[in-house]
Amino acid sequence: MVGKKGKAIIVGGSIAGVSCAHTLTLAGWDVLVLEKSSEPPARSPTGAGLGLDPQARQIIKSWLPQPHLLDEITLPLSIDQNQSTDSEKKVTRILTKGENFDFRAAYWSDIHALLYNALPQTMFLWGHKFLSFTMSQDKSTVKVKTLVTETQETIEIQGDLLVAADGCLSSIRKTFLPNLKLRYSGYCAWRGVFDFSEDEYSETVTGIKKAYPDLGRCLYFDLATQTHSVFYELTNKKLNWIWYVNQPEPELKNNSVTLKVSQEMLKKMHQEAETVWIPELARLMKVTKDPFLNVIYDCDPLERIFWGNAVLVGDAAHPTTPHGLRSTNMSVLDAEVLGKCLGKCGPENLSFGLEEYQRIRLPVVSEQVLYARRLGRIKQGLDHGGIGGDGFGLEQKEMPFFSSAPLA
Repeated sequence: MVGKKGKAIIVGGSIAGVSCAHTLTLAGWDVLVLEKSSEPPARSPTGAGLGLDPQARQIIKSWLPQPHLLDEITLPLSIDQNQSTDSEKKVTRILTKGENFDFRAAYWSDIHALLYNALPQTMFLWGHKFLSFTMSQDKSTVKVKTLVTETQETIEIQGDLLVAADGCLSSIRKTFLPNLKLRYSGYCAWRGVFDFSEDEYSETVTGIKKAYPDLGRCLYFDLATQTHSVFYELTNKKLNWIWYVNQPEPELKNNSVTLKVSQEMLKKMHQEAETVWIPELARLMKVTKDPFLNVIYDCDPLERIFWGNAVLVGDAAHPTTPHGLRSTNMSVLDAEVLGKCLGKCGPENLSFGLEEYQRIRLPVVSEQVLYARRLGRIKQGLDHGGIGGDGFGLEQKEMPFFSSAPLA
């Protein structure tokens, strides 16, 4: 006799949520994804660049009917290079150069679209804002209350499992950990994607390619005094840059870590870029349309990531600073391990599966969050141990579980 199918309600339709939709479907669950955005982010300039490690790529390919598509929408990052910028002389000097990096660069919305389009569209409820949930006394069922934004109607949906993929400001996590505070890193990140597809031979592009000769296969980190930037190429002739700026913690609005940018803020950023970076990078930042500003948070590792039949994944489970290129890779691995654990135990032994997921993932993500934190503080000049202190290296390969993290 075949056991009954479990029903999973995933809150959050970002990469973590869509990844869980893949693995739970493969594990034999019925899946419903609730997302407050009114439509999928495909074909919109949502988000920015990200780097996928070999393990995450292999997992993603196992979910796709056409695995080769992942390689078509990503570019190789075979070099991991840290270089020092002399802001007065406007020159750079290589500090470290790792030649066998084997990451691939992707645009956030391209990866999201690839994962989303490989699933039945019927499992997604767009324009459904999560409001609250209640768990049955024996923790066997969960009821989720959601607001349909188009009609302002409130509806309830019942399932056997609640997956919180609702980001670093997770409201589901807040239910279980009401006193948990995110830790402000001490800096914010200017982020931009420059599209040069219509003008490949402009002065800006020829200048930047001369200053960064390995562009198209290199992840560049430029370190100046108490600041650093990240720079690499994406597919379809796009350049992705991030600049971390030390500043007091800004006030968050609308439950988002992205700040509204004024013309005055942009002007100030452009002026500061000219004083800090080589002219080619400063010019690129100046001509990039609509750069945005993220406030950078993480939090101390959690002691647990599931309660009853509710489980945290992605940034809800481990808010992290971006310096280890971990966030998306962590989300993919969370989803894979969760699916494998629940596939083994079945809906009738849900607590065993969730315990195994927690046992496998918690030690890994805890170490990675703390390593990324230290890396960011060193590069921003906030850690007095500095580069090389305690044997701490700048290269990405020093990240705990860099080459592979345990799966179920």
